[in-house]
Amino acid sequence: MQDSDRVWRERSLQSAVLSGDERAWQTWYDQSFAELYAYVRWRCAGLHDVADELVQETWLTAVRRLRRFDPERGSFAAWLRGIAANVLRNHLRARRRANPTQPLNGTLAAPTAGDRAQAERIALALASLSERHEAVLRAKYLEQRGVADIAAEWGETAKAVESLLSRAREAFREAYQLE
Repeated sequence: MQDSDRVWRERSLQSAVLSGDERAWQTWYDQSFAELYAYVRWRCAGLHDVADELVQETWLTAVRRLRRFDPERGSFAAWLRGIAANVLRNHLRARRRANPTQPLNGTLAAPTAGDRAQAERIALALASLSERHEAVLRAKYLEQRGVADIAAEWGETAKAVESLLSRAREAFREAYQLE
């Protein structure tokens, strides 16, 4: 879909939703949910319980702020990812302040405690990355896109994207080791 078509479509959906059209909201939700959930689950390093909670909070925030969404500035999916990233950062900060040694789900012992601890370290490391580093890692590893595809979409050379990926992986490594 061309960007002008997307802008027109999303502006129409936004207008319908704001005027109370439940079917328009259901359409937008159905089209956006799977991508948002995959993104949040990735950012939570596969912790389903945390992802479920954060996706729900993301949608609640989106409902409250829908008037602020501007399709000219980016897609609805990108806007939701931005909200989700902030919700996740706030969640992790609050959990860390409340009890720095407590796992994200509030339980201390489980059969997969080691796996969960590693997943939490990954989630914290991802949350500490810059938006650009997180985006290139997401494109490469979550969306499984090639460097040439990323470069074409972002209007950059493949070499620039390879370099960015290297820096992003290094930033992730450093953040992961700090956790």
